[in-house]
Amino acid sequence: MPELTAVYDACVLYPAPLRDLLVRLARTGLFRARWTDAIHDEWIRNLLEDRPDLSAAQLERTRQLMNAAVRDCLVTGYEGRIDSLTLPDPDDRHVLAATLEAQAQVVVTYNLRDFPASALQPHGLGAQHPDEFILRVIALNSLVVRETVETHQQALKNPPKTSAQYLETLSNQGLPKTVAALSQICFKSERG
Repeated sequence: MPELTAVYDACVLYPAPLRDLLVRLARTGLFRARWTDAIHDEWIRNLLEDRPDLSAAQLERTRQLMNAAVRDCLVTGYEGRIDSLTLPDPDDRHVLAATLEAQAQVVVTYNLRDFPASALQPHGLGAQHPDEFILRVIALNSLVVRETVETHQQALKNPPKTSAQYLETLSNQGLPKTVAALSQICFKSERG
């Protein structure tokens, strides 16, 4: 069993390109990725509000595919912890409760202000921006990450993306360090 366990916050599951990459990385076995039905509900609700072109049925299918793709991903039984926890935004306590229940070490989130070290360190936890988290995964095994990323890029068909377009998509997700690292380890055959 991997030593690193991470809980994905809803904000990192909201954008499809990042969600897809994070799920694919979770399938490598380099770490354990966890989330809850409440986290699913949050990113799906927010995406439906912002994207009227998507349907609830489409996103429910995505939820089911994610849950099927990543073994033992759903955290349950955390609800009793929520009221005893303190965070700047009380609505984020369910994520911290799930992180504790999952015995995870890190919350992967864009919203680092909502998970301050002062609230997480007493529990032996940390929060990481997805850019830092993916670098951490690359450090675990860059070869596996390279294979995963190259397979991900090649699987994109609607529309297909060149490696440059793929990296630009990740850059647009706020992942400049990840893009720099992937530029060094991936797509070598395209660079010559």
